[in-house]
Amino acid sequence: MLPLSRRGTVYGTLLNHRAALEALGDAVHAAPYKAPPRAPVLYIKPRNTWIAPGDAIVVPADVDEVEIGATLGLVIGRPACRVDERDALAHVAGYVIVDDVSVPHASYYRPSLRCKVRDTFCPIGPFVPRERVADPDALAVSIEIDGACLQRTTTGDRLRGAARLLADVSAFMTLVPGDVLSIGVAAGAPRARAGQAVGIEIEGLGRLDNPLVAEESRS
Repeated sequence: MLPLSRRGTVYGTLLNHRAALEALGDAVHAAPYKAPPRAPVLYIKPRNTWIAPGDAIVVPADVDEVEIGATLGLVIGRPACRVDERDALAHVAGYVIVDDVSVPHASYYRPSLRCKVRDTFCPIGPFVPRERVADPDALAVSIEIDGACLQRTTTGDRLRGAARLLADVSAFMTLVPGDVLSIGVAAGAPRARAGQAVGIEIEGLGRLDNPLVAEESRS
């Protein structure tokens, strides 16, 4: 896995899971947007959020629980600028499990930064080379909390699969080696509290485990 200090920018993707978008119902047609998104909706998980497998997710003192958002991350291996969907995955060095932790919130399109970018809110790992994953759009995903499986999904059913997403994002910005682009969180992300332990598995990538601790108990 790329060391945290050498990683580029980590990008999250909103509303890329078909069920997550459908769950919003008529809200996507309300002001100010008045329509579903026509292009990828991105946000950034900055450096302060990154932690490694086994590190503690710190639950802020002002919230009771956090959402555990399991997603697949595409680790960029060579610059991707205006790439064709057919060639997009050739720009990927490999894949990682990303736990896109957030404070529960109702906003969409432009998520509140204070809900997404708290310290420790982006556990990442382990890294698996691209050649070991035959189809990034057909991987089983599960989330366990304290050993109980609370969500089973797949990396499929995305409005944009991995190659299409990378192509569409690279149409308006260049991704560079070390950047991580996540395909987005599935609908119905489970919640967890301080004192619990989270385990995320993605088929072919292994497992990402992190305990949750209360902010006041952080050493």
